[in-house]
Amino acid sequence: MKNFCFVLCAWILLANQALGSEPGMPQLNTEYWAAQIFWLIIIFSILYLIIWKIFLPRITYSIENRKSRLVNDLDEVQKIKENAEKKLNEYNIIIEKSKKEAKKIIEDSKKKLDQDIENKKQKFNDEIEKELIAIEEEIKDLKKSSISNINRIATETTTEIIKQIINTEVNKSSVSAIVNDVTKRQMEKQI
Repeated sequence: MKNFCFVLCAWILLANQALGSEPGMPQLNTEYWAAQIFWLIIIFSILYLIIWKIFLPRITYSIENRKSRLVNDLDEVQKIKENAEKKLNEYNIIIEKSKKEAKKIIEDSKKKLDQDIENKKQKFNDEIEKELIAIEEEIKDLKKSSISNINRIATETTTEIIKQIINTEVNKSSVSAIVNDVTKRQMEKQI
C-alpha cells in the first residue's frame, strides 16, 4: 500500500512537470477570473435555456397530462359510482315491489282458497242436509208404507188365523179396524 501511494505521488509530480502546468489552482488566479465569469455565464445561460425550452415543457406537459388523466379518471369513477348507486336503488325498489306483489298474491290466493274451501264446505253441508232430509222422508214414507203393509199383512194373517181357528169367515173391515187400533197404540208408545 505504501508503494502504491509513493508511485502515485511520483507520477503526479512527473505529470505536472511533463505537461507544463503552473503550480497552484487556476480558479484562484485573478488574471483568469474574467474569462471564468464569461464562460460561467455562457454555460449556465445555455443550461438554463435548455432546461427552460426543452425539459421544462416536457415535464409540464407530462404533469398536466397526468393531472388531466387523473381528473378524468376521478370523474369517470364518480359517474360509475353514481350509476352504481342509482342501479342499487332501482334494484332495491324492484325487490320491494316484488315482495309486495308476492305478498299480495299470496294473500289473494289464500283468501280465494279459503273462500273456495268455505263454498265447497257449505255446498257439501247443503248436499248432506238434502240427503238427510231425503233419507228422513224416505224413512217416513217407508214407515208409512211399512205400517200400511204391516196392517194389511196383519189383517190378512189375523183373518186367516181366525178362519182356521174357528172355521168361519170373519169380517175383514172389523179385523182391519182392530189391527189399526193396536198399531196406533204401538206407534204412540214408540214416539
